[in-house]
Amino acid sequence: MRRNGRGRGEAAVPDAAGLDVEQVLEAGEIEVEGRLVEASNLALRVWLTQGEQRLPAVYKPISGERDLWDFPDGTLAGRERATYLVARAGGWPHIPQTVLRDGPLGSGSVQRWVGPLEPTDPISLVRLDPVRELESSFLPVVALELADDGPVALCHADDSRLASLAVLDAVLNNADRKGSHLIEDGDHLWAIDHGLTFHPHAKLRTILWGWAGDPFPADDLQRLARLDAALAEPDLIAALAALLTPVEVTALRNRVSRLAEEGVFPEPPQDRTPLPWPLW
Repeated sequence: MRRNGRGRGEAAVPDAAGLDVEQVLEAGEIEVEGRLVEASNLALRVWLTQGEQRLPAVYKPISGERDLWDFPDGTLAGRERATYLVARAGGWPHIPQTVLRDGPLGSGSVQRWVGPLEPTDPISLVRLDPVRELESSFLPVVALELADDGPVALCHADDSRLASLAVLDAVLNNADRKGSHLIEDGDHLWAIDHGLTFHPHAKLRTILWGWAGDPFPADDLQRLARLDAALAEPDLIAALAALLTPVEVTALRNRVSRLAEEGVFPEPPQDRTPLPWPLW
């Protein structure tokens, strides 16, 4: 089973009045449908049922996580949940509802499935285009040389939804923002796969460098201020402390304050790779 349900298509779950998504994610009975074969760690598509409510989701058990030398502390599942909590606290709408709970293979993250249930065309917001054919509505990130296609440019759309997500990625210190992690569902842009986040050292690796050095959008400055305030409250700090290390929580608070003060998109680093691999 593939997770490439990206692009426009039939939504996984219609907007049903009264559907309590987080309640179903937290307490619904889990039925495993199959493994997502493109995931680097064990990921399963599941269905959760609670009474009359039924919801597709992705279950990532901690027991199926590979050891990572540069993320030795905590769990990927914990960081998935922490990402959702941080995005919700700041008001970024890109992260599907995510909980941490027991499942058939032990504790893990359970995230609402978003986008089509079946594969569709790849997302069109990120492209590899011949340099001579770049469109003004797309922002170049880096030039590449492909054996079959010659010089091309990795580029992404100059899209406000992507720009907002790029701010959130800077907050998360996301070390793995690939094109395949973006899902369009109608006019809404979702982002998935946030296990490689919250490292206390600079790790930002992303395909969304097109706004480097530009001022943050006004809405995202407000989100940063809202998150900064939330991180001063005991409830969010306690929830994050159960998922991240104390050093990671402190680094998050410092990073949010710095980003709010500077107010501009970060520049690509010169002393390490700024891109994830593969790019998709």
